[in-house]
Amino acid sequence: MKETKFYLLSDPHYFASELGCSGAEYEDFMHYEQKCFAETESICTSVIDWLKAADEADTVLIAGDLSFNGEAKSHEKFIRLLYELRDSGKRVFVVTADHDFQDEEWETFAFSETGRYSPERTLRSELFDMYRDFGFGDAIAADRDNLSYVAELSDDVRLLCINCDYKENGKYCFKPEQYEWISCQAKKAREEGKTMLAMCHYPILPGQPLFQLISPMMIKDAHKFACFLADEGVKIIFTGHMHNQSINFVDTEKGNRLYDVTTGAIIADPAFIRHVTITDGRAEIKSIPTPDFEWDTDDCKKYLKDMFDRMIVNVITDMRDDTTRAMRKLHIAEKPATVKALAMAGKFICSLKVGAVARLLFVKCDNTIKDMRFLDYATELVRGIFEGNQSFTEGTPKGDVFLAFLKRVRPVLKRIDLKGWDGKKADLYDILKNSAGNYGIDDYNAVLDI
Repeated sequence: MKETKFYLLSDPHYFASELGCSGAEYEDFMHYEQKCFAETESICTSVIDWLKAADEADTVLIAGDLSFNGEAKSHEKFIRLLYELRDSGKRVFVVTADHDFQDEEWETFAFSETGRYSPERTLRSELFDMYRDFGFGDAIAADRDNLSYVAELSDDVRLLCINCDYKENGKYCFKPEQYEWISCQAKKAREEGKTMLAMCHYPILPGQPLFQLISPMMIKDAHKFACFLADEGVKIIFTGHMHNQSINFVDTEKGNRLYDVTTGAIIADPAFIRHVTITDGRAEIKSIPTPDFEWDTDDCKKYLKDMFDRMIVNVITDMRDDTTRAMRKLHIAEKPATVKALAMAGKFICSLKVGAVARLLFVKCDNTIKDMRFLDYATELVRGIFEGNQSFTEGTPKGDVFLAFLKRVRPVLKRIDLKGWDGKKADLYDILKNSAGNYGIDDYNAVLDI
């Protein structure tokens, strides 16, 4: 088997800035936003320019959310960039997702100085032909209704691009006919001796253990679908959506393994491009930081990281300083007693130091972090969950405080009856421990046995 190499990125969320991204309502929207909006043109252009010159692979995969929110102009301009990439000698394969169309009126949005408005939208039915030259047209098999297809990455490797924008009871899921179509395509790949990989916008495995407990972060019947793919012979699925960097796996009862390689959005922290090499029985995953982009900043990586942190800090400080605004963000009913309680909670959290929290919980705290603002500690912990390779592990000052707290409340956690993504009772201690610290596969660079 010859090496098959490709680059992979996710969630470009391209927004055509001439549609409008300024004014008071824009600033209000961005107050709680962790991904870029006005900057996406510059970011996407810098990434495409980098890929045009990159010489370690001639194939590029893009795992969905191509536009910011389905604006027709955004698709038009993003497709121009993809043609530039194709003209440089790269093959491009995309999968679409829910941010790429709006079948309901007034769901697209942009901002002018006079406020928010709805620019021309893209319908789901238009996407197949719009992106025909970037996967659909080169497919050896296509499911137009479900915007899915199979493409040959090489003589030995096939790519199964599966769309999952269908909702049932508010959760994304795969239709029965998609199971049948995938099974048929996987059987053909097995019969012809091909290695089959998959790409889908939505993660199939929880990117971090904590995500399985938050319903919007998981597709319906995720465990069932993951085992189905593994038992059909799919080795790895490349995903995005959660704007997090992670590599996880599941083993089925039949002894098959599926890896889910989730890649962070290029327009938010963490912003990375994957380079993947497939050989006999092995997949080598490397992560490459996205290139700098033209903007009013001296440090593009810090700019994205600060945006993530600002989202969390703004929620907590607004609980103290602008409580009703924070309640709208948190979707909490504005009752006088609740407003007062939330304001007090915000004030209390903003005043805390890590050492004080440790004393309140009767746990030890290393002197190096006792004077650290608790808000900064919590923000770093949350950001780490999305960045991957989480550092709050046993044997580190920050990790030891967190684990001491978990051990203190472990008897309470055992009493909480929650189901995990596999339908079994969730071990909250284990879930929280492994979400704060990475004790498994390196989320950035790994060699996977397939």
